[in-house]
Amino acid sequence: MAVVLDLFSRQIIGWTMKSQMTSDVAIDALVMAVWRRKPKQEVMIHSDQGSQYSSSDWRSFLKANNLVASMSRRGNCHDNAVSESLFQLLKRERIKRKIYTTRQDARDDVFDYIEMFYNPKRRHSFNNQLSPVEFEKHYAASLESV
Repeated sequence: MAVVLDLFSRQIIGWTMKSQMTSDVAIDALVMAVWRRKPKQEVMIHSDQGSQYSSSDWRSFLKANNLVASMSRRGNCHDNAVSESLFQLLKRERIKRKIYTTRQDARDDVFDYIEMFYNPKRRHSFNNQLSPVEFEKHYAASLESV
């Protein structure tokens, strides 16, 4: 599984699941994020040092979409704390409670967790106890009032 998190709101804006972690898994998650956000200016994309994030396909996609790579230093797990926290929550709140008979069943359940619960409903202390979607709505409203 690969995810793209917006660090401002903690919203999962791109994600995908496949049987192997290759560069196309990471790129597919990033494609979803770009499609959802349609960035108009340069955006920094932070990743760990996995081979999928140093492939020529990854670098080409970043360049073609005005994205800039940022990568953790070797052994620096704190750079990825937000995504590690997400994976821990997903496992604790959903996956460890289920037995999936097929990959599609797992994918459907992860879709439900992300799109129907985590983004629109799950409250975060980082967001003043608002869900990622609500946090972004409040921020947009605050900009309109200025």
